[in-house]
Amino acid sequence: MKKIIVSLGIAGAVLSLSACNLSASNTIVQSKAGEITKEEFYNELKAQTGDQVLQQMVETMVLAKEYTVTEKEIDERIKEYTEQFGGEEGLHQALAQNGMTDEQAFKKNIERELLAEKAATDGVKVSEEEVKKEFEEKYKDEIKASHILVKDVKTAKEVKERLDKGEDFAKLASHYSIDPSSKDNGGDVGYFTKGRMVSEFDQVVFSLDVNKVSEPVKTEYGYHIIKVTDKKTNKFEDKKKAIERELTLKKAKPMKEVISKLQKEADISIKDQELKDALKTTQQPEKN
Repeated sequence: MKKIIVSLGIAGAVLSLSACNLSASNTIVQSKAGEITKEEFYNELKAQTGDQVLQQMVETMVLAKEYTVTEKEIDERIKEYTEQFGGEEGLHQALAQNGMTDEQAFKKNIERELLAEKAATDGVKVSEEEVKKEFEEKYKDEIKASHILVKDVKTAKEVKERLDKGEDFAKLASHYSIDPSSKDNGGDVGYFTKGRMVSEFDQVVFSLDVNKVSEPVKTEYGYHIIKVTDKKTNKFEDKKKAIERELTLKKAKPMKEVISKLQKEADISIKDQELKDALKTTQQPEKN
């Protein structure tokens, strides 16, 4: 999700501004030092990020002509993100870190995300057999775990020795762990299915029994001491919709290809000569 928010942030920040009436008589900043008009602001905005913003606005326009997103779908996606970030507070923090504090701008970004998904997956089919196979291999078993992440093996061994002597896992996580997203929650990383963690972590955590603690596990992030706190077996019907969506997205058409086709069909003409090449990257023919 964080990656998605970052990629949409620029468009969200300027989307409403770019729709302003650009009359030179409209002053948006007035002071003893001088004035800034909407036209001046537009020109500065155009010079800095004009191509990128216009490209994203045109993409949204051509997508919205062919596909529809409902308020219910937007709300459902926001709910998913809220759960991923551990609640509304976590989501708001993530958005603020990416410079997005306006709720309407965020909802507009979600709408664009959903439009893009619908366009890229239009006509894509996923069979019941594919969904069942994915469920058995990845989604059937779900684990809840905590971890203490440290930089070096010496510290990892020190933490493990203290755990073996009966010290509290959560307190040690708060003291030692360098994972900012979990250290203050006792190292808790929540529930997850197979394939969601890096391979070394994944292999060890799914081999542990509940309440068992691993030896130090080395990954690209450092050394992990892992504790499994719960295991559960999911029902196929509860996970079916999520699996269908995931598999559909894996088969999705490249967005560059989709956007290029829609733009050609829309016969777009850019009147501002300084922005005439803004769509060039999305209108290039695909290489064979």
